Amino acid sequence: MIHQYKMGGYNIVLDVCSGAIHTVDELAYDLIARFETEEKDALVASLAAAYGDKGVTKEDVLECYEQIAALKADGKLFAPDTFAPMAGTLKEKTSGVIKALCLHIAHTCNLRCAYCFAGQGKYHGEQALMSYEVGKRALDFLMENSGTRHNLEVDFFGGEPLMNFDVVKRLVAYARSVEEERGKHFRFTLTTNGMLIDDDVIDFSNREMSNVVLSLDGRREIHDRYRVDQAGNGSFDRIVPKFQKLVKARGDKSYYMRGTFTHANPDFLKDIEEMLSLGFTELSMEPVVAAPDDPAALTEADKPIVMEQYEKLAQLMRRRDKEGKPFTFYHYMIDLKGGPCIYKRISGCGSGTEYMAVTPQGDLYPCHQFVGEEKFKLGDIWHGVDNTAVQEDFAACNVYAREECRDCWARLYCSGGCAANAYHATGSVRGVYAYGCDLFRKRLECALYVAIARALEDT
Repeated sequence: MIHQYKMGGYNIVLDVCSGAIHTVDELAYDLIARFETEEKDALVASLAAAYGDKGVTKEDVLECYEQIAALKADGKLFAPDTFAPMAGTLKEKTSGVIKALCLHIAHTCNLRCAYCFAGQGKYHGEQALMSYEVGKRALDFLMENSGTRHNLEVDFFGGEPLMNFDVVKRLVAYARSVEEERGKHFRFTLTTNGMLIDDDVIDFSNREMSNVVLSLDGRREIHDRYRVDQAGNGSFDRIVPKFQKLVKARGDKSYYMRGTFTHANPDFLKDIEEMLSLGFTELSMEPVVAAPDDPAALTEADKPIVMEQYEKLAQLMRRRDKEGKPFTFYHYMIDLKGGPCIYKRISGCGSGTEYMAVTPQGDLYPCHQFVGEEKFKLGDIWHGVDNTAVQEDFAACNVYAREECRDCWARLYCSGGCAANAYHATGSVRGVYAYGCDLFRKRLECALYVAIARALEDT
């Protein structure tokens, strides 16, 4: 399978199964499009006639045809799909090995974001803070179930984790104290709305956190539309100076600004430009996850606007590259020469198997977006996973488990998409969130274009 498209002056051809990416001229582009469906002599004659007024001879067309045939023989064009038989067995190789936990350190929040999937941080339950004892047991559970893995990932999540900051600090101290004797290394991430950031938080985060995720939706009027405090007041002016101070102090350590765009701002490029003007260069803008009847939910009328924004974003990135002011957009991070192994490409994020969320009470869920959905409770950190049926469902949740994915050119990049989005859209973790698929394919086209242009033009 191949995928062809044009962007930024490039004719781009992706060979889906080999991962090979080609930039070609118009003749080769047209030849590739018809190569598998038309007989050789007729195709050569047809294109020789079509390109004759451009100085292209039949011999030129024939030479191009043979080059394409050579690429096919070499497995770089029209490569067969040999991965399907692996899909059901890959996760068996890491069965029972957990590499990451999302610790819900606080099921409470000092903001009341209108679009919050977690019911303003409470996950539609009671407010709760994780105790040190529960968090310590969660870290022990991770180490006990991580097999021979050395690097372990822990996300401090909420609600708002800084509402339980003392416990965060104690848990990090505990993890550091046992790393060497247990043969493990912890990489921590903190996600925060910024309201409680102070010098202590900045110093600690920049010392201990491998990554910090900062929630900012862009323009003041957009951010303050949804991200309000309990009194209904916007938070933009209170958090931006704190974010700026943290990022400046962080130096070259990882962070990213995580924004959410909704029906109110499908023109989200304006929000990215605002983030850039504020000095932030590690950026993400995520489409909202919301029920169709939610006023914040994206509509079909929003889709062409969003698609255009993704292309304009790619163009903005290239302009700033040339100006010596590059920035990173999370969804456009792609490695043309390597990228994820085939295991990751087929099996996806590992939610419910390699990755789990832990509630303040110590209950285990496949990921943060399933917390509060009682039927998805896997078990707890004291007894492990006892709801094996749910875990097995997630273990089987690979790209080949979804019929809709089999003919999709982007399947080995999205790995079947987000199970939570699929469940909330279709009622099944093996379903497909079609709207999200459309956005992903456009993001991928743009990401490939940016990577190609940087590789060919900036060296």
